[in-house]
Amino acid sequence: MRSPHRALAAGLAVAALLSALAGCSRAEGDSAAATASDKGPAAQLRLGYFPNVTHASALIGLEQGFFAKELGSTELVPTKFNDGPTEVSALLGGSLDAGFIGSGPAINAFAKSDGDAVRLVAGATSGGAQLVTTPDITTPEQLEGTTVATPQLGNTQDVALKKWLADKGLTGKVEIQNLEGAKTLDQFRKGDLRAAWLPEPWSSRLVLDAGAKVLLDEKDLWPGGEFPTTTLLVRTRFLQEHRQTVEALLRGLLAANAFAESNPAEAKKAVNSQLEALIGKGLSAAVIDRSFTSITLDPDPLASTYPQLAKDAVTAGITESETELNGLIDLGPLNSVLAAAGRPGLDAAGLDTK
Repeated sequence: MRSPHRALAAGLAVAALLSALAGCSRAEGDSAAATASDKGPAAQLRLGYFPNVTHASALIGLEQGFFAKELGSTELVPTKFNDGPTEVSALLGGSLDAGFIGSGPAINAFAKSDGDAVRLVAGATSGGAQLVTTPDITTPEQLEGTTVATPQLGNTQDVALKKWLADKGLTGKVEIQNLEGAKTLDQFRKGDLRAAWLPEPWSSRLVLDAGAKVLLDEKDLWPGGEFPTTTLLVRTRFLQEHRQTVEALLRGLLAANAFAESNPAEAKKAVNSQLEALIGKGLSAAVIDRSFTSITLDPDPLASTYPQLAKDAVTAGITESETELNGLIDLGPLNSVLAAAGRPGLDAAGLDTK
């Protein structure tokens, strides 16, 4: 079943982006969110996401209608974003209610609002990011004097690269260029770029379509190979006023993940269908197959990794001091949904209290 909302995504993206950049003020009361009361299901849910395979849960949920089904009478307004900072602006400006977003921008949104405006209510994707290079680069030291691309200043992969460079003693010895995926691919093909730290599907596209090789899979830097690539962030006031709606969104997330697990071929088709609608072109079978091998769809936010992520942002020079993370994560709605499904709850690693 194709979601009736799929066609809305591309058209609504421009309007939502303009609203975000205009500084829409609906979230001005988030600093007083503690006084908000439950108002029942929301009339509308404005949901952000990226046209990336690392946002597969969102794309499957939209394409298969899982979110719309669970939301019932609540109108779903899906909105495409191309980078975390812009989506953060939309969340903090109040023109977005919830969004699938990278762990780095999620921490940044929490920090920017002094811990008031947003709550991380679930994970979505673990893994799916690689440092790919031209075949002649086989060691980190050979990156010295080269340019490495990341999608956006301060985004999840940008922080990861800068932290890794610092660990390797390469800070200041490598130029970092922020480019969107299509431009990165184009420059790599032309020989103007020799390395990039990218999420899926772009790392797979450089490998399969441009002859790149994997120098490092980010999984190798984390215990058990697990790190949060995509999370689900919700405005605090929206969560407090419309908890039922947030729980419905989370049920849709779980349904999308279950569909991907039991119907992998159909899940890939759903993701590709969304990408075609959003950016005008789908992925080759080889690219989407490779992309899916490097990601894990999981609602667990991997909360215990966030203190390290906050430290990494300092090491990377993105923030001057570690973000105080207490209160960032609220797994109450997710654990309620999991309990209703007969599944065990997830741990917030102490980040659910101020």
